[in-house]
Amino acid sequence: MFGNITVVFGYLFCMKNWNSSNVYLFNLSISDFTFLCTLPMLIRSYANENWIYGDVLCIGNRYLLHANLYTSILFLTFISIDRYLLMKYPFREHVLQKKEFAVLISLAVWVLVTLEVLPIFPFINSDQTDKEAICKDYASSGNPKYNLIYSLCLTLLGFLLPLSVMCFFYYKMVVFLRRRSRQRMTALPLDKPLRLVVLAVAIFSVLFTPYHIMRNVRIASRLDSWPQGCSQEVIKTLYIVTRPLAFLNSAINPVFYFLMGDHFREMLINGQ
Repeated sequence: MFGNITVVFGYLFCMKNWNSSNVYLFNLSISDFTFLCTLPMLIRSYANENWIYGDVLCIGNRYLLHANLYTSILFLTFISIDRYLLMKYPFREHVLQKKEFAVLISLAVWVLVTLEVLPIFPFINSDQTDKEAICKDYASSGNPKYNLIYSLCLTLLGFLLPLSVMCFFYYKMVVFLRRRSRQRMTALPLDKPLRLVVLAVAIFSVLFTPYHIMRNVRIASRLDSWPQGCSQEVIKTLYIVTRPLAFLNSAINPVFYFLMGDHFREMLINGQ
């Protein structure tokens, strides 16, 4: 948590010298910070198995969780595009590398994700019993038929499409790095950025893919047409396991704040 806070204030302190990378990384850190703000309520509710904060905070908490998830995915995607452009134009002469353009893109991401996640509101509610209340997860609330349709659309637009874009640009980065390596007759100067590219895609896929698969399976298992039995409990358990895995990105992202800063450009220039 303190690592994310330190990054936020560090970027604010250096605001005058920002480039497009700094803008995307700063917005990514803001996204992670909002996620951290949801943890105290979640920790208390899970520890006591009781939600005491009411429907409004239940909905707001779940909304912030999903907003963090999909803004993180999009900002990581634009960082991948920015990394590729940095190789092609190491002195940032391309218009897409301008700070002003990155600011507009960042604002568009926040607006897009807000609109993208707004339909989640009707599916979330706190389940009130005689003794306690439970803030249900999105996949466990609402009408499963309509919930599944929305979840599939969210998976396609919020995850699969950005993942495809990220993989495309990271593939172009790998091709670029390998071509340069062959031209220089050595791979040593480019080993570190190449490993960084592969690591970014691997972490992105490992963290987010299981969650999106199990979320849709979990919602589908609530349909009347789904066979009743112990499989539903197994699916529910597996889905619960994938949730913290997906949101683990907020703890891993600070590594990329430092590894994918301007040191990336320095590595590339030194390899020329």
